[in-house]
Amino acid sequence: MSETRAKEVNENQCQMCMPLGGVVAFKGIEGAMVLVHGSQGCSTYMRLANVEHYNEPIDVASSALNEKQTIYGGEKNLKKALDNVIRVYEPKVLGLVTTCLAETMGEDLTRMIETYTRERGVKGVDIIPVATPSYSGSHTEGFWAATRDIIAFYARPTEAHQRINVIIPHISPADIREIKRIFDLMGLEYTLVPDYSMTLDRPYGGRYQKIPPGGTSTEEIAAMPGARATVQFGETCPDDLSPGLYLQQQYGVPLINLPLPIGLQNTDRLMETLQRLSGRPLPETLTLERGWLLDGMADSHKYNADGRPVIYGEPELVYACTSLCMENGATPAVIASGTHTSRLAEVLRPLLADADEEPVLLEEADFASIGEAAREKGGNIAIGHSGGRSLTERQMIPIVRVGFPIHDRVGGQRILSAGYAGTLAFLERFTNTLLETKYSSYRQLRKEEMMIRGGI
Repeated sequence: MSETRAKEVNENQCQMCMPLGGVVAFKGIEGAMVLVHGSQGCSTYMRLANVEHYNEPIDVASSALNEKQTIYGGEKNLKKALDNVIRVYEPKVLGLVTTCLAETMGEDLTRMIETYTRERGVKGVDIIPVATPSYSGSHTEGFWAATRDIIAFYARPTEAHQRINVIIPHISPADIREIKRIFDLMGLEYTLVPDYSMTLDRPYGGRYQKIPPGGTSTEEIAAMPGARATVQFGETCPDDLSPGLYLQQQYGVPLINLPLPIGLQNTDRLMETLQRLSGRPLPETLTLERGWLLDGMADSHKYNADGRPVIYGEPELVYACTSLCMENGATPAVIASGTHTSRLAEVLRPLLADADEEPVLLEEADFASIGEAAREKGGNIAIGHSGGRSLTERQMIPIVRVGFPIHDRVGGQRILSAGYAGTLAFLERFTNTLLETKYSSYRQLRKEEMMIRGGI
């Protein structure tokens, strides 16, 4: 597996900004609102990116820093923004994420919040600051950082109980619901953080709600130190951002780090873990779903050998999709991520040790470098978010859309890929995309072949 770092200048970047990931994490907390300490444009960009993907009204407040605050400091703006958000939204939790501008200015958010709380006599709302400058990472790191800081804010020594902590990476609401369904079927009580399965994918309600119902309660988060184990889907998560590792180091909660349950092997690992934790056998429902997946793998394997996937996006999802492709006969041509702090290369090595051909691994990648590598390695199908549509436009490589953001299709929030059922759905999307490309082009290819043979 050859590794390549990104160029100094990005062309059509593969990732989004760090505070955007923090916004999504806070949307998975009950009664939460988010305030971005930075320019108005930053919060507008985050609102737009989330609304286009999740297809829900998503409010993100701003302290609206401008040139003047860049020189004199943004504390006055921040206090005014806090006043307005607390008055209008009445949140229980107020996430305060920073931008490049605020961090470069050196804003001391902890002191500002302490001063504001004391001066205003604020009660009934927890203000949680998270440092998320985009020069330090992508939306992936922002999501992990916010999740870790939320847990650290509420976690307290707690009497031991039988619940399981479940910590997820940035995945679709549909995948969150599937993971919850699996834990429910196994008869386990759990606290899942962050849970935006309802807040960012709501049933039609008819009326706008400033803060929609749903999310993990702060009381549940406070009790996480007493859990008997933490299941974290974070194989690629760096140690300094790992919420599960924080709970283990600070409170002694055993950490079970697993890949996302996408693919047969990854899902089997989850099921084995849950059987061990619950002391129960696999329910018939999940056994049947595993059997249907095996049947689908047998049906599609003969077609997948034609696939040379270009897999890109957030590290955890990239690893899981690579695993699924490898066990279904499609050796990746290119594996890429826009982030640079993950353990992606480390966890991929054993997975790709027996690959027929060495794929290219790109970190801190942009789509110019991904497209160049795809051309050199003969990539003919892509797996990832809408940012890769340039691969289709310039190289006629079709995309199986998964991950974040999906802006050129409807239903990105409902794409199911997790568990046995989700893996089968993903596998069929992948195989049918290969077949569609084959059957839409083979007549043209045959015509060109006959012309060459005929000397025309």
